[in-house]
Amino acid sequence: MRKTFFVLMVVSLASILAAQTLIIKGSNTVYPIAQLWVEEFSKMYPGVKITLEGAGSSTGIKALLEGTANIANSSRFLKKSEIDAMMNSGKYFVPIIVAYDGIAVIVNPNLPIDSISLETLKKIYTGEITQWNQVDPKLPNKRIVVYSRNTASGTFETWLEKVLHGEKMASHVQFVESTQAEIESVANNQFAIGYTGLGYVTSKVKALKVEGVAPTIENVLNGTYPISRPLYIFIDLSRYNYSWPEKGIVADFVRFILSPAGQKLVEKAGYVPAYGTAR
Repeated sequence: MRKTFFVLMVVSLASILAAQTLIIKGSNTVYPIAQLWVEEFSKMYPGVKITLEGAGSSTGIKALLEGTANIANSSRFLKKSEIDAMMNSGKYFVPIIVAYDGIAVIVNPNLPIDSISLETLKKIYTGEITQWNQVDPKLPNKRIVVYSRNTASGTFETWLEKVLHGEKMASHVQFVESTQAEIESVANNQFAIGYTGLGYVTSKVKALKVEGVAPTIENVLNGTYPISRPLYIFIDLSRYNYSWPEKGIVADFVRFILSPAGQKLVEKAGYVPAYGTAR
């Protein structure tokens, strides 16, 4: 009897400890927002141990599939292969839109260009255009140094869809592991071009207008900026008997990030809130 009671106590304690651990993995784009969420949420729930990793949307969805994360941050929707894997494993991922983002086209501040078209971007990234003076005769006769996020990135997937329309990138495009690495690469090369989530743009680089429209929060919100997208989190309902989790740390975190206070942090990070904010 005592042994049974002891085992039940251990199991109960393990459940309590597990409930106080929150593991979030995924998108580099969502990472700056998630950092603010985690900082504020930790003040509200100081006993909760939170792990936050940003290595690309695919890594977050894979972690959710493997059961090594409670929440996956993603800058894109699920791929067909991910949906198939989810169905085959008996899991059920639910998407929640948490913000909106514009993908900014960035160049070195010293390059004398302020606007670019979608067609020109496609030609640069597929290799049809390789020199800056092919974009505009007034620009230097210098080879364009082209940077891209790696294939684990949801930003990469969105770029393929909205700019390249599924065509392959040229072999000379240089892939980088993180958004920060891409910004630094463009900042350090006068003839470079890259792309990044709107919230990452700094004074080290220059964000170009696309089709004459600046990549601003206002233009993402009103739908005029052409390279825009929703940002998601995914949770696995199979962990909650295929019903919505109304209690527990995951439920509390989701409620917080969708609240006016949580959405205000979306705005603070430089992105567009998906819902109302506290003014």
